[in-house]
Amino acid sequence: IENRPAVSLWLGAWGDGTSVDAFHLDLEQTPDGPTLFGWPDALFEADPQRSLLLCFGDPYTFPALDLFLPTVNDDYPGLPVAGGMASSPTGPGAGSIILNGEVMEQGAVGVLLRGDFRFRTVVSQGCRPVGRPLVITKGQDNIISELGGKTPLEYLRGLLEEVAARDKELMQKGLMLGMAMSEYRDEFRRGDFLIRNLIGLDPRTGALAVTDRVRRGQTVQFQVRDEAAADEDLKELLDAAKAEGLSPAGGLLFSCNGRGSRMFSTPDHDARTIQERVGPLALAGFFAAGELGPVGGTNHIHGFTASAVLFE
Repeated sequence: IENRPAVSLWLGAWGDGTSVDAFHLDLEQTPDGPTLFGWPDALFEADPQRSLLLCFGDPYTFPALDLFLPTVNDDYPGLPVAGGMASSPTGPGAGSIILNGEVMEQGAVGVLLRGDFRFRTVVSQGCRPVGRPLVITKGQDNIISELGGKTPLEYLRGLLEEVAARDKELMQKGLMLGMAMSEYRDEFRRGDFLIRNLIGLDPRTGALAVTDRVRRGQTVQFQVRDEAAADEDLKELLDAAKAEGLSPAGGLLFSCNGRGSRMFSTPDHDARTIQERVGPLALAGFFAAGELGPVGGTNHIHGFTASAVLFE
C-alpha cells in the first residue's frame, strides 16, 4: 500500500525453546562520547548462530551507521540484524516508534529472538555489474584515486565507450560501486558485493568519492540499477534460498521507499515476488528510509534495497 495511510499487523508464535526480548535503544552523550543505552540483557548471552535482532529506528535520532551497526558487528560477530529506518518524509518528529504501548520520541525499538527457530535473511540490492572487477591501487578514507593503475575517471570514460546504449544511459543516470565482501574468490557473482552510492568525481584529479571507507587492494566493480536488474536480483536470491530447502511460514519485508511504484511498472513487486517464489506465507512490513540486513556475514544499512527475513 503506497501514498495513503495503512496498518500492517503481523503475529508470530514460537515454541518454548524460543525467547523474545523487546527493547528500546536511546542515544545519550556521556563523558566517553555518544553511547546507546537500552540493550537487552539477554543479548550478552545470545548465541549469534541461533539469534536474530530485529530493529526499527527513527532516521533523525538513531545512529544506525555510525554506532549501532559497528557495535553489533564488533561485539556480537555473526549476529544478523534485519529491519529498517522509519520513513518520515515531512522531517524530524513525523515518525512514531512504539514499544509495549508506549510511544518513543527517539532512538529505535527492537526484538531479540533466541533459540530453536529457523530463518533466512534475503537482502536484494537490485544491481547488476558493468565492466570488470578492479583492484584499488591507490585510495584513502572514502576517496579512490586509482583503479588498476588508472584514475576512476579515466576508466569510466573508456567503459562508457564499450557498453551498450542501455547501460550507458543507466551509468549516466545513477552509477554505483560494488565493494567485494571477500577478496578470496576466483569469480565474483551477484551477492558478493556491498553496493554503495557515489558522491562524485573530481575532474581535476580523476578521483572518485564514495559513501564508505575504501582501502588499497580492495576489489570493486561498478554497478547499475533498473527495474529489470532489481527484479532479476530478488528472484535469483529467493530461488537460491528455495533450492537450499527454504520453506517459510512467515516473513518480514523492509523495502526502500525508492522501490515500489517508483522503481517498478507494477505495484506490490517485492511482496508479490516473495509470495510467488517461496510462498504462500504470512508477509508484512513497511517502506523504509534505509534498510538493515547482512551482506557477506556483516550487517549494513542499505538504500534501494529489499531486505527480508523469512521464518520456517
